[in-house]
Amino acid sequence: MLSFFDLDASAKEGFEAYKKLLQSVETMIHVEDTGSNLTEREVVYEQDKLKLYHYKPRVKRPMKVPTLIVYALINTPAMMDLQQDRSFIKNLLDGGTDLYLIEWGYPTADDKYLTLSDYINGYIDDVVDFILKKHNIPQLNLLGVCQGGTFSVIYTALNQNKVKNLVTMVTPIDFENNDGLLFRWGKDLDIDRMVEAFGVIPGDFMNTGFLTLKPISLMVNKYVDLINDIDDIDAVNNFMRMERWIFDSPDQAGHAFCEFVNSFFRDNLLVKGEYALDGEKVDLKKITCPVLNLIAERDHQVPNSASTPLGDHVGSEDVTTRIFPTGHIGLFVSGRSQREVAPLAVEWLKERSK
Repeated sequence: MLSFFDLDASAKEGFEAYKKLLQSVETMIHVEDTGSNLTEREVVYEQDKLKLYHYKPRVKRPMKVPTLIVYALINTPAMMDLQQDRSFIKNLLDGGTDLYLIEWGYPTADDKYLTLSDYINGYIDDVVDFILKKHNIPQLNLLGVCQGGTFSVIYTALNQNKVKNLVTMVTPIDFENNDGLLFRWGKDLDIDRMVEAFGVIPGDFMNTGFLTLKPISLMVNKYVDLINDIDDIDAVNNFMRMERWIFDSPDQAGHAFCEFVNSFFRDNLLVKGEYALDGEKVDLKKITCPVLNLIAERDHQVPNSASTPLGDHVGSEDVTTRIFPTGHIGLFVSGRSQREVAPLAVEWLKERSK
């Protein structure tokens, strides 16, 4: 039999739940669609679907050597400027970086036959030449993210004369391991048949694959956690920004995607020294510039064993490898990223961009 105190406690709990429900309705009414990419920037170069952005400097005297961010083809670089209080890009600018960023755009059916050469020897090289000419300098800094880091490593090996410093973030280099589901699946995908069927690989297919890497965390727990914060307008706004980015998945140009999976996930040609682009062997030992390799310890997409070997394969005598106790996305948006990762990248570049 319930006592008076039990009934009183139940009534109070019910009243608090009712208040939270009312507050949550108020919160949802006022959710702001502020979006990402709020740091001031302008398009300075376009080619096909590619856009090159230059960010407005946030210090009087930015570094003399500009830095070009090369992001992955999967998802969009909005994650690096997701919200102003947790913007990796804004932190780089505040530290004095003169910053450019490539947005690849959204491939359509006519992009089926784009190859890795088109992206690396074509688009990236054209962008680099544009920036070098604009600043009247011989070299720039490259900052590559995930697959964009792999592209940046390949580009630097082929064009070391144009790259002063190389920064890689959550970047796969050695694909031999099976430490992550993505790396296991990549070896068994019949990617040639997929490209034959789709032409351009649907972004939804890619996104579903990433979500199933951590199904409980990414498809259940985060929505349960949101209920606890449903009356917090800032928490809901932040959640919606992240969701918008996660599900904004560009399609993948068929031939480039096929080449990436077969050459790296399946055959691991890059670290074997057997990968060639337009007939030219990609020798990682030709990378002699300073290298900063930033790794997320709890990365469920790019395992540490795929990223840490970079220093063993390049020819540089100035290699810095740092592993942070965070996840793949956390390396850019977490509090630790703001306190430690971005400041480290800034200081490392500043010392080597004189």
